[in-house]
Amino acid sequence: MGLHNLQPAPGSTRNRKRVGRGQGSGTGKTAGRGNKGQKSRTGYSRKRGFEGGQMPLQKRLPKIGFTSRVEKPYVINVEKIKVVAALEEITLESIKSVHKLAKTVTRVKLIGASARELAAKIKDDAVTTSGK
Repeated sequence: MGLHNLQPAPGSTRNRKRVGRGQGSGTGKTAGRGNKGQKSRTGYSRKRGFEGGQMPLQKRLPKIGFTSRVEKPYVINVEKIKVVAALEEITLESIKSVHKLAKTVTRVKLIGASARELAAKIKDDAVTTSGK
């Protein structure tokens, strides 16, 4: 067997249907499009989701939701969770060691009245305070 004598398996291919080539072909005259109407005309294309004039499904259903791609930080109130305020160096790992956080948390924001004083202790870019 070589490239010069490759051919498809018997019965696996068939000739394409040539429509509109005379009545004897079985698909002459109207070329398999039926009689009259918009769908029989050349250039016809139905809009996506069109249901014959009935209100389409995507318009009948209510619009719901929006998911922002901007990740919001996990907020910790240092007035309520004193162990975070008591840390010597505040990093994401040190917060995870004293306060239970999900594995997916990548940013933390410290809020509260005394959060501004903790700004000097923060040694990680993933942790911020509400203090300006």
